[in-house]
Amino acid sequence: MTDEEKHLWYDFLKKLPVSVYRQKVIGNYIVDFCIPKHKVVIELDGSQHGRRENKAADEQRDFYLSSFGFTVLRYTNEEIRKQFDSVCGDILLKLQ
Repeated sequence: MTDEEKHLWYDFLKKLPVSVYRQKVIGNYIVDFCIPKHKVVIELDGSQHGRRENKAADEQRDFYLSSFGFTVLRYTNEEIRKQFDSVCGDILLKLQ
């Protein structure tokens, strides 16, 4: 896991009262985090995801995961570093 993934896992996701899986295989992809009860996938994106070709791949991946009924939440590594509480709050809102 990246430093940002470790931060999100150990300081927030691991403490949630629902099962959260790391590096979960869903069909053709491995997602960063999955909360099956709520059909939520959480992806943390590094700077490479800002490139046009990677954005297209991310969109294709999100579409594929949505075909299984998942909502994909994407946050940048910078958001994890600088706006951690806001990210956590957003995730909690999506789980309600």
